[in-house]
Parts: sequence; C-alpha cells; structure tokens
Amino acid sequence: MTQAPVALPLSHGTRRSRRALCAVNFFLADVRDGLGPFLGIFLVGQGWAPDAIGYVMTAGGLAGMLATAPLGALADATRGKRFMIAACAVAVIVASLALLASPSLFVTAASQIATGLAGAAIGPALAALTLGLVGQAGLPRQLGHNEAFNHAGNGAAAVLAGWLGYSFGIEAVFWLMVAMAMGSLVALAFIRPADIDHDVARGLESGAAAGGHAPARFSVLLRNLPLLLLGATLLLFHFGNAAMLPLLGQAIATNGGFDPAAYTAVTVIIAQATMIPMALLAARLAETRGYWIVLVMALVALPLRGLIAGLWQAPMAMIPVQILDGVGAGLLGVATPGLVARILKGTGHVNAGLGAVMTLQGVGAALSPALGGYVAASYGYPAAFLVLSGVAACALVLWLAASARMRASCAPGE
Repeated sequence: MTQAPVALPLSHGTRRSRRALCAVNFFLADVRDGLGPFLGIFLVGQGWAPDAIGYVMTAGGLAGMLATAPLGALADATRGKRFMIAACAVAVIVASLALLASPSLFVTAASQIATGLAGAAIGPALAALTLGLVGQAGLPRQLGHNEAFNHAGNGAAAVLAGWLGYSFGIEAVFWLMVAMAMGSLVALAFIRPADIDHDVARGLESGAAAGGHAPARFSVLLRNLPLLLLGATLLLFHFGNAAMLPLLGQAIATNGGFDPAAYTAVTVIIAQATMIPMALLAARLAETRGYWIVLVMALVALPLRGLIAGLWQAPMAMIPVQILDGVGAGLLGVATPGLVARILKGTGHVNAGLGAVMTLQGVGAALSPALGGYVAASYGYPAAFLVLSGVAACALVLWLAASARMRASCAPGE
C-alpha cells in the first residue's frame, strides 16, 4: 500500500533555511549568467574585434554545456552542496576582477570558461539543495519561490546595471556582479547544514545511504523514456526560443527609431516582470493539476510569440512578444527541475539527469542563433520569427504526442 507523502517538518531552522534559499536565488540570478551582453560592450571598448568577442563567449558557453551533466552528478554525490555553490560564486568574483584588471585574450578566455563552468554547476546544485531542504512534497512550491526570487534578482540587476553603466561606466557593472556574488555567500551562510537531507536531495528516500540502498547505475538515465522525451521537447523549445530576443533587438537596430540598448533593456524587464507571477502560478498548478498542463501552457506561448513577432512589424510588438517570453520561461523554470525530480525519483541521479536535460537545452539554444540569423539574412526578420515559431510548434506537437507516456510522471502529488 502506498504511503501518503510526508512533508518535512517546518522547524524554525527549516523556515530560516528556506528563506535563505530564496535570497540565494535572488543574488545568484545575476551571477549564474555572467556579464551577458555587457561583456561585449566592455570588450568593444577595449578594442576587441567582433569575431574575437564571439570566440571567447563561445568558449565559455561550450565549457558550461559540456560540463553540466558531470556537475549535476557531482551535486548528487557531494554532501558539500553549499560549498559547491559558494565555490561557484567565488569563481565568478575572481573571473570578473581578473577580466577587469587585464582584458587580454588569455585572461578573458579563462574568465569566460570559469564563468561558464560556474553557471553550469549552480543550476543542479541549487536544485539539489532545494530538494534536500523540502523533499518531493514541498518541491513545486519551493521551486516557485526560487524562480520568483531569481527573476526579481534578474530584473533588479538589469535596472542597476543600466543605471551604473550609464552613470559610472561599464566597469561599474563588474562591481555589481561582485556585490551580487558576495550577497549570495552571505545568504548561503544562513542555510543550516542540518536541514539538508542529502539522500532526498539526489532522489532517494531519507536514510537510504545508511540503510545500504545504493543509487541506480547511470545507464538508467539513457533508458528512461520520459526523461528522453522531456529533453527532446526542451531542445526543440530552446531551438525556437533562444534567437528571438537578439533578433528582435537587431531588427529594431536595423529599422531605426529606437535606441537598441534601451529597447533591449526594456524587453528584458518586461519578460522578467512576467516571469515572477508565472513561476508562482506554475508552482500552484504543479501541486493541484500536475506538471503536464504547465508544460503545455509554456509550449503554446512560444509559437504565439514567434507569430506575433513575425506578423506584427512594429516596435510595440515587443510588449506581447516579451510577455509571452515571460510566460514560457517562468513556467518552465519551475516545471523542468520539478518534473526531472519526479521522473528520476528513487534513482539517486536526479541532478545528473537535470544536468543532462540542461545540456540538451543548451544544444537547442546554441543552434537557434545560427538558424535565425541565416533566415533573417536570406529572407528577412519576419521570416526568421516565423521559422523559429515553427520549430517551437514542433516541441508542442512532440509533447502532445508523448502525452500517454508522460502523464503518469506529470501527475500531481509526490
């Protein structure tokens, strides 16, 4: 007979740890993605050519993508999950200051690789920490809080970075990242190690290690059809999604009439503001109706986004386009780690599986600019948006076709 799910007790320490985890997500929002577009602006000011900038940024992205699954396995195995996240924050601090002090080719490439590896480790490590603190029963709600604070941190960092860059120069953005990373270290210190169940954090039952229950073989990840279907769906989603915002900014820059930097900043803020309520909605839906409907809503939003961008050629199209971006990303930010934890429960490889899924997302995101850029150069920006919308629609079709296989894994409850 199946036992009813039992949530972890809400002791004072656990509540404190959960609040601290939310703060960690807020501060790491700006850290896990590195300098982003500000890196290119800084390097252009240092006399770098566009192709060289692209090479070092690609190096960081590739390093992170290749390391995500192994770092997820490390998050499963280690009992030093707080230390793992702290090491990532320190690495970003050192990399940022080194780049600011000496923007040579070697230092810049090394800093981007270090930042890429840190960003790749933070996602699985945070997921492991969250699952270890709240268990399967409390995971959807806590993921919603995590993502809401993450998007709030992204929005706050975008506003501060814009103001600091305008007022004090692009170098001030480096110090903002250092301050955010240090804030995450302070927040981490308030998470009590005793509140973390390391067996539960990797998808096992509490006390499994002491009882001699070893994790399954890693080959279980390759044989798990729901995990593979989820990974393929998210690969297609990011294949269709990743290039849309850059292409939107490029289209505005080409057509004129708006400052591209200010326009891009506004698009980011609109999306992040939408993601906050969407993350909370995703948590609620996951608890009451399961993850399947959350994925459907996210996958419907992206083709609509591409259609609007392709058919409505006006600067104000940015508003619905970026609201839909916020809908999709806000829902998936909760659903992806939550569903992976559900699918791989009992294997002991939840975070390795999450790393594998994130790697597939990275492959899709890496392919997206190439396809979007080619179509835009050959047939124009509207055609590029419509093609990307078609790719995104393939993700929705695959998910609906896999409904029979996925519904049991997506059902509400522990």
